[in-house]
Amino acid sequence: MHSLFIKAIFNVFAPNTFFLIALGVGSGIIVGALPGLTATMAIALLVPFTFTMNPIHGLVLLGGIYCGAIYGGSFSAILINTPGTPSAIATTFDGYALAKKGDSYKAIVTATISSVIGGLIGVCFLIFLSPPLSKASLKFGPPEFFWLTVFGLTIIATLASKSILKGLIGGAFGLLVSTIGIASIGGNVRFTFGTLSLQDGIGLIPALIGIFCIPEVINMVEQRDTHYNVIPYRKQKDVVKNVTLKLLKRPILLIRSAVIGTIVGIIPGAGGNIAAMVSYNEAVRASKHPDKFGRGIIEGVAAAEASNNAEVSGSLIPLLTLGIPGAPPAAVLLGALLLQGMRPGAELFSVHGHITYTFIISLIIANLLILPMGIYSGKLVSKLITNIPVAFLAPFVVFLSVIGSYSINRNLFDVYVMLFFGLVGYIGRKVEFGPGPIVLGLILGKICEEGLVQSILMGRAAGSILQIFFTRPISIILIFLTIISAGWPVIRKFTGGKRRYAKRG
Repeated sequence: MHSLFIKAIFNVFAPNTFFLIALGVGSGIIVGALPGLTATMAIALLVPFTFTMNPIHGLVLLGGIYCGAIYGGSFSAILINTPGTPSAIATTFDGYALAKKGDSYKAIVTATISSVIGGLIGVCFLIFLSPPLSKASLKFGPPEFFWLTVFGLTIIATLASKSILKGLIGGAFGLLVSTIGIASIGGNVRFTFGTLSLQDGIGLIPALIGIFCIPEVINMVEQRDTHYNVIPYRKQKDVVKNVTLKLLKRPILLIRSAVIGTIVGIIPGAGGNIAAMVSYNEAVRASKHPDKFGRGIIEGVAAAEASNNAEVSGSLIPLLTLGIPGAPPAAVLLGALLLQGMRPGAELFSVHGHITYTFIISLIIANLLILPMGIYSGKLVSKLITNIPVAFLAPFVVFLSVIGSYSINRNLFDVYVMLFFGLVGYIGRKVEFGPGPIVLGLILGKICEEGLVQSILMGRAAGSILQIFFTRPISIILIFLTIISAGWPVIRKFTGGKRRYAKRG
């Protein structure tokens, strides 16, 4: 193993290999920053081209794109309140609030440093803990996925800081929308109203673009300002130094978020969006000033970005060891491996060990390259976006939204979906319904339904439905976490009220 690592290090620093890693990261950042253009899409487009390449060169290029795209989603999340990738949803909560204060560059620096730290921690897990963690992921059956999504839905209480009732209504709406189309189990057609385009369900990416982006564009036009309604970029001294020192004083925040991201990444189908949401929720829960989250603090950005970049390596753990991708981009990478004649498993670490370890080491380099690329490009992009006239910015954002929605399936119906959810998001903003609960319900709904139905079928076959849901070890742990997560806002409110009463007394 040591000899393979040494050989991998030499391979990574070969001029051609290093150039391809840098090219992948740079391209990934650009793709990730454009709403609707996901890491999965970018990798899928390039996989056929890697067939004729050296296996090392092809894999490091795709790995660089994966890392860069997940990080790049933070740019548009911070600057125009639109997540470039689904993983950046939680970044909008505090990133955009910071941009509205004129601290867009501070938010980007925070996202950059947190992404690098989270990514490096994730790679460490990938190197040292692949076999045991990947085996644990196999123990996640339908009941565990059901309870995992129920646990995820309890985050609604955190996302709906102003009104838990409105948060629950928003979450219920998201869950309802997720059931549209042909049921994956049973094949029943639901809520399509005779429209063939709805049989495949509501596309997640068009819905995300619409609910986050279109309300912001309408808001730009309503303000009738000549420039975007964030405070123009403020030139500040030692931003990188100050943010770095502040983040280093919060190692637990970064480590906890990275660990959550890695663990969620290992679970097939979970994804960076869930990882970031859970990490953000835990950051709020652990904070001494939870009321400041959502109003623009770097801890919120750090938690989300450290988590979703650690999820990259987490999703590769079951892929490389078992052939089970933890996320959609990892599934496309599986195709790239098979194209090169490399089968996941023990063979990948023995027969093809020099290629596998070169790929893993290249992820370290890719994460390190994010640091200079993000910090230097962040300042330029911050100045550009915050000083561009609304007359140019609003049409440009709409153009990107339409192109991003259409390009996924090359289907005009996805553009209509985007516009519909844009209207939903705009009305929701007017009546103080935040987009977070709706998005969370939309993301988790399908996974929750499949887990529930499959678990019931398993229970009927075993003769006891309750036993399937409540006696499995991982399910019991998730039920316990769900109860704590659901009750925590009430406990915090009660204890906070007692403290205020004591101070008055």
